[in-house]
Amino acid sequence: MTLLSSSSLAFGNKALFAGQTTLRSYATVRAASVSRNHRVVVVGAGAAGLGLSHQLLRSGKFAPKDIAVVDPAQWHHYQPGWTLVGGNLKNKEDLRRPLANLINSKLQFYNDSVAAFVPDQNTVTLSNGDSLCYEHLVVAPGISINYDSIKGLPEALADKSAPVSTIYGYETCDKVFPTISNLKKGTAIFTQPTGVVKCAGAPQKAMWLALDHWKRAGLYNASRNSPINITFATGLPVMFGVAKYSKELNRLREERNVEGLFQHDLESIDGDKAIFVRVDTQERVTKRFDLLHVVPKMGAHKFIKESQLADGAGFVDVDDATLRHNKYPNVWAAGDSAGLPTSKTAAAITAQAPVLVRNLLQSLEGKTLDASYNGYTSCPLLTEYNKVMLAEFGYGGKPMETFGRVIDQSVPRRAFFHLKKDFFPWIYFNAMVKGLWGGPNGFIR
Repeated sequence: MTLLSSSSLAFGNKALFAGQTTLRSYATVRAASVSRNHRVVVVGAGAAGLGLSHQLLRSGKFAPKDIAVVDPAQWHHYQPGWTLVGGNLKNKEDLRRPLANLINSKLQFYNDSVAAFVPDQNTVTLSNGDSLCYEHLVVAPGISINYDSIKGLPEALADKSAPVSTIYGYETCDKVFPTISNLKKGTAIFTQPTGVVKCAGAPQKAMWLALDHWKRAGLYNASRNSPINITFATGLPVMFGVAKYSKELNRLREERNVEGLFQHDLESIDGDKAIFVRVDTQERVTKRFDLLHVVPKMGAHKFIKESQLADGAGFVDVDDATLRHNKYPNVWAAGDSAGLPTSKTAAAITAQAPVLVRNLLQSLEGKTLDASYNGYTSCPLLTEYNKVMLAEFGYGGKPMETFGRVIDQSVPRRAFFHLKKDFFPWIYFNAMVKGLWGGPNGFIR
């Protein structure tokens, strides 16, 4: 999963699901609030926030503590790796680091959450009542995962005996493979919701890995007498949002005899029943399952949605090319919280961050913005163990393939699998969060 994708975990969520503590911690409210001044305040210390903060720092144009980073987390997670955990290819503990250890000492770190943005006064109010004043604000706190948007999901995830799991959380990703390995016969359903999700390919990555596991165990075949039957239930009308890759993925689905329930949006879970709403007709469809992998609905964080920075969908209203806010010229956004018409992945951040940093620096010097983001994003789609389809595309779903002149990237390949499993996790912690990685453009000097 290129969960990305991506940015930091549910920023400010009270809990991921029933019975589970949040991955965030919150400072207690102090009796008296204070105000602090910074040239740049970066909200969020996920993939976007860390990468941007360190790229700004490495520009050499800021003194120590000029740049502030705000995030309530104790841990920083490589979220794209949770798909690998679900496929029994990685241990989740190896994919996280103490957040404070990843932040350069020249940055001012506020280990707190945001209560409100006051852009007309150039301030950010923290949950403890303190205010941070800024010359420029960068908003990058990621996306909110709303487990309770599907009735019965929080309880099913918390129940260790229930064959319901998801790769979209640190506390749940290691429940995925046990449910897969324990299933010997019956119906397995993998879902994808309508609306925005981070790494839109991840919902089916879990399915393809499960299929390959069962195939190797002699529990799945493409005939009608297969011990295990697989269904992909998606709120979308197609397998994937980019036509080139969707065509090949649908061919794989048909070849492997996976049932496709298109425009089926999971509404609730009742025991071993999954209840869907047809997006096109609004009728309810009930399906019995022996295994259910769920992708929760996602959306903008409340503190963004209710602010003056939000667009109609609740994300930060920024220009598609410059990443600058359409109303406030000293406000910027990148990553999953930005209202950009492209997939929300960690790969997208590698292309967005250098553009935002360049334009913010130009703005500080009163110069014309001259960097432009073309919507580049990538989704390494695991289609089986040892093979990945490397989908790369930009605005409008136009393929933007790194190796496209040499090979057809819609064909799953072993070399791409090693990029996904080994290279990307290494480059993430050793370069990307340190502001040293520019994605398709390689290392940043």
